[in-house]
Amino acid sequence: MHLEEWRHTGEYFDLLVAGNTPEMTRFLGGPEPEAKLRERHLRYADLADTEAGRMFGIRADEADGPGGAASGAEGGGSPALAGSVGYWEREWLGTTVWEAGWAVLPAFQGRGLAVAAVVALLDHARADGRHRLLHAYPKVDHPASNGVCRKAGFTLLGPADFEYPPGNPIRCNDWQFVLRAG
Repeated sequence: MHLEEWRHTGEYFDLLVAGNTPEMTRFLGGPEPEAKLRERHLRYADLADTEAGRMFGIRADEADGPGGAASGAEGGGSPALAGSVGYWEREWLGTTVWEAGWAVLPAFQGRGLAVAAVVALLDHARADGRHRLLHAYPKVDHPASNGVCRKAGFTLLGPADFEYPPGNPIRCNDWQFVLRAG
């Protein structure tokens, strides 16, 4: 597994489309219309030109198990995009922090890719140096994402109320990772 900056290519947009299913979005308010996906794709790609965060594609290497090679030329395809991971700025309890989020497509789940991707993301956020804290806010009833936080070394601070998408109240766990002493 390795991360690469989100790109303005159809492959990355296709990743968003592949993840826009009821199964993948049940903890996020459900599938979005194509126009919203296009906006998200552009926003993710444009993050690289800002100081407001970073978004990455998660590439599954062949060592990551079946489905690691992209469907392409026999034996010559590049590793498949298995998901996404990123961080962006959020105001939280009077402080600007990084917020992290991730998604791994069903065909790649259960292989530890999300944990490995989040650990790699923590290194990027630490190297960035702008913020001391990184938080993740999975819904309290989302065992897989809460497990990723635990396995990646986050500290559970407790439940928190959010709206996501706007107008949709949800109950999340507030997980915190300290990127540097402060």
